[in-house]
Amino acid sequence: CTLDSEVALRVGGDFFFDPQPGDSPVKLVLIAGGVGINPLFSILLHIVDLHGYQEGKGNGYKMGTVKLYYSAKNTSELLFKKNILGLMNAFPGKITCHFHVTQQSSQICKELQPHVTGK
Repeated sequence: CTLDSEVALRVGGDFFFDPQPGDSPVKLVLIAGGVGINPLFSILLHIVDLHGYQEGKGNGYKMGTVKLYYSAKNTSELLFKKNILGLMNAFPGKITCHFHVTQQSSQICKELQPHVTGK
């Protein structure tokens, strides 16, 4: 997509990502709120597994970029946040995450601060 591109979004339904060997790399945008992160975190782990398999066995999978947008009331309700930060560090430029909090009342830890927007 480019600026001003029109995109289609859907909510609900089946959540899976099953690229085939030789497919062109794709740019994924994953959007989650609260516990809705569960299937999207599974997709993120699957991408990392496919990348590792590619490196070890050469199955033809080429990793694109993944941008995860994840919202919760506060940082304590951001499930898998440490795992997500670890994946961002392991795959710089390939996996990014923007956390959004809507009702944060306490200080945000330094590790999360660069990635969090909201109140």
